[in-house]
Order: sequence, then C-alpha cells, then structure tokens
Amino acid sequence: MRAFSRRALFYVLTAWAAITLNFLLPRLIPGDPVSRMLDRFRGQLGPEAVFALRALFGQTSNNIFAQYLQYWGRLLHGDLGVSFTSYPTPVATILGQGLPWTLGLIGVCTVLSFVIGTALGVVVGWRRGTWVDGFIPVTTFLTSIPYFWFALIVVYFFALQMHWFPLSGGYRPGLRPGWNGSFLTSVVEHAALPALAIVVSSIGYWLLGMRNMMVTTLAEDYVLLARAKGLSRGRIMTTYAARNALLPSLAGFALSLGFIVGGSIITEVVFNYPGIGYSLFQAVQGQDYPLMQGIFFVITMTVLAANLLADLAYVLLDPRTRVAV
Repeated sequence: MRAFSRRALFYVLTAWAAITLNFLLPRLIPGDPVSRMLDRFRGQLGPEAVFALRALFGQTSNNIFAQYLQYWGRLLHGDLGVSFTSYPTPVATILGQGLPWTLGLIGVCTVLSFVIGTALGVVVGWRRGTWVDGFIPVTTFLTSIPYFWFALIVVYFFALQMHWFPLSGGYRPGLRPGWNGSFLTSVVEHAALPALAIVVSSIGYWLLGMRNMMVTTLAEDYVLLARAKGLSRGRIMTTYAARNALLPSLAGFALSLGFIVGGSIITEVVFNYPGIGYSLFQAVQGQDYPLMQGIFFVITMTVLAANLLADLAYVLLDPRTRVAV
C-alpha cells in the first residue's frame, strides 16, 4: 500500500509540474501574442475593448502569481481559453473536434501495430533459427525508414499513381458529418492509407523487441520445468513464455499510447488529416499559445494516464509486484 501511495504522489507532482511549465513557457517567450492579434484590428477597438480582449486571453495587469492562480481556476472548471487563430472559438471546442479523429486513426493503428507485432514476435521467438526469422530484416528495414519518407512514398504510389486511395483529408468534401453510411465509408477510405503507413512502419519495433524477450525467457528455469512436466507446446509458449516476455513490451506500449496525441503531427500533416496533430501544427504556425497550451495539457494527461495503466497492468500480469504494493 505504501508503494502505491508513493506512485500516486509521483503522478500528482508530475502533473502539477507539467501544468506549471505549460503556464510559464508562453509567458517566458519574448513578445506579446495578444498585441499581434490586436494589430489586425488597429484603430477599430477602443481601450475598453482592448482591455476586455486581454482579460479574455489571461493577459491582465495582475502579477504572474495572480495569473497562475487564475489559470488553475479556469483549468479546474474545464476552461482552456480561447484560440487566437480561430477566435472566438474556445480551445476545448477545437480539441473536441480533433481528438476523435486522432484517437480513431492513430489510437487504433497503435493498438493494431502492437498486437500484430507482438504476436509475430512470439512466433518468431518460439521458432527462432527457422525460416520465420526472415520477418526480422524486412520489418526492421521498414521501421528504419524515416516515417515522413515512407508516408510520402505510400502517397505517391497508392494515391497518385494507382488511385486506390484518396490523396488527403478525413472524408470526401461536400459530405455532411454524421452516423450515416456514405460518410462512414468515406472516413474509412481516407483513413486506410495513413493507417497502412503507420502499421507497416511500426510493426518491426514490436516484433524485434518481443522476439528478443522470448528468446531470453525460453531459457528460464520455469520454462524448462514446464517442458519437463510434458505440457503442450502451445501452453508453454503462451502461458509461460509469452506472458512473462510481454511485460517490457507492455511498458513501451503504454508510453506509445500516451504519445498518440503528440506523435500524430507528422501523420496528420503529410495526409492533411483533421486531428490534434494538424491542429498543433497550425497553432505553432499561427503562434496560437492558448491552443498549444491546451494540446500540451492533453498530451501530458494522456502520458500520465498511460503510465498509470501500465503500472496497474504490471500488477495484474506479474504476481511478484503485488508483494511490493
């Protein structure tokens, strides 16, 4: 119980430090983004309107400590501010529009890559030294290619040359978003190409890691004892070897889940996909600090939540950790 309390305290302190840093960074950058926005309305706004606009974006005359307390107050009420580039749209609205696209594409593809790569790694590790080892150089080569190169190659061949998939976007222009057949079919068609690029380029990482852990685990005494008992090969492979070899991969998988939001920027920029990564790219270009802060906040929370889930999964899969908790 004491170890669990220490972990919970660690996550709370980490969240506080990350949120505080998220508050300070835009205020330490030289320049005033609100002034740049007001330049577009020069001569059109009176002093009262300028003051109200600065207050709306948290740029009041209060000292930084007072601003910090106001920031926490708004954050606890779910208020992430108003976007500069999409004024007067709230940041929470933009995040609500982009998150389903990112989670639906990047999240599903991350899970698929982990499941397929780990399953192949179990088989390759179990049958090491046979023809199945040929999967390793092929998948390692695909993983070593810079992702944006691989994505551009996929776009060139399958979208521009063969016209098998749409070139970019999340759905066909002119369709009304909704739970109808034509829209959902268009969403799947537009997601197929980036999904293919993500899964193919990341399977090798999981396969190689799981294969090496399987080779190490198969030499353990409990696996040799299971063989001596005459247990079936399938049971030894899954229950004894794969279950224990999965633990390091599970930690990496939890981290990859946490970085789904932040790691989606390359995919969504290359394929012009309407998710959080593309919104972050636009926010950086437009110096939209409230939107950047909101996206960084979501990234921080997802990383911490993923690590917490990894700790809980360790407790469930490895009985030895329950003694420490």
